[in-house]
Amino acid sequence: MTIIPFDDRDGSLWYDGRLVPWREAKTHVLTHGLHYASSVFEGERLYAGQIYKLAEHTARLFESARILDMEIPYTEKEIREACIEAGRVQGLDDGYVRPVVFRGSEMMSVAAPKSKIHIAIAAWPWPSYFSPEEKRKGIRLMVSEWRRPGPDMAPTKSKAAGLYMICTLSKHMAEAQGYADALMYDYRGLVAEATGANVFFVKDGALHTPIPDCFLDGITRRSIIALARARQIQVVERYIKPEEVSDFSECFLTGTAAEVTPVSEIGPYHFARGRLTDAMMDDYANEVRGNVRTPAT
Repeated sequence: MTIIPFDDRDGSLWYDGRLVPWREAKTHVLTHGLHYASSVFEGERLYAGQIYKLAEHTARLFESARILDMEIPYTEKEIREACIEAGRVQGLDDGYVRPVVFRGSEMMSVAAPKSKIHIAIAAWPWPSYFSPEEKRKGIRLMVSEWRRPGPDMAPTKSKAAGLYMICTLSKHMAEAQGYADALMYDYRGLVAEATGANVFFVKDGALHTPIPDCFLDGITRRSIIALARARQIQVVERYIKPEEVSDFSECFLTGTAAEVTPVSEIGPYHFARGRLTDAMMDDYANEVRGNVRTPAT
C-alpha cells in the first residue's frame, strides 16, 4: 500500500484564520503542543457535502480547549464555518475533517500561559476506518494492557491529544498480533472502550454500553442510543465487568471514524453479526445522509 504523507498533499487547509497551501501549513519543532501535549482536536465526517453533527463537534472542541486552559481566539460560529470551508476547498462531498487546537512556540516549559493558541482545520478523503471486508466479517479485538485513567488522573472529559498515547500503543500491539483493534479497560478494571471508539453489546434484545465516566461520551455513541430508542430498543448504560462479556450475543463499535463496526471477537469471546447490529448500521447510515425513515421495531 502506498502511503501519502500528510505533509505532502495538494490543496489547502484552514490555519489561524485563513486558507493556506497544504504544504505551507508549518509549525516549529519547539511548539508546546508537540512537547507537552497541550493540544485538543476533533474528528468529523462529511456526508454528501454536510458535516454530521458539526455544532456538537465544535462545542466539544471548545469545551476540550477550556479544560486544558486554552482559549480559542475565534467563535464557535467562525470555527463551524471554517470546517465547512476546509471541506469545500478540497472539493469533498464525503470525507474526514480534523480541527486541532494547540499551544505555540512562544514558551518552552511545562507552564506556558503566554503561548499563542493556534487552530488548524484540514479535510481529506477517508472512506472507512476499517476495511469493508473487516466490517463485513466483524473485526477482531485483543484486550489492551493499558487502562483508561480515572477522572482524577487525567482530563478525561476532553478530547486531548495526550490521552491517545496509550491508544496508539494499544492499537500498534493489536495490529502486530493480527487484530484490528484493542478493547481497553478502565482504571477500575471495567470495560471501557476501544482505542478510538465506544463499544456496545447485545443481550436479550437490549443494548448494553459502559457508562462514560472516564472516557468520552462519543457523539456517535449518543446518536446510536437515540436511534435505538426510536426503535423502542432498550438501552442499558451501566458498568460492565470483563467476565460479563461472555454473556453477550452481539458487539459493535461506534465512532466518527469507525461509524458502526461489527465486532466478531474480543480475546476469547466470540460474537455473531446479528439483527440489532445490522439495524444500527442501517439506521446510522441513513441518519448521517439525511435519509429519514420510520424505523421498524
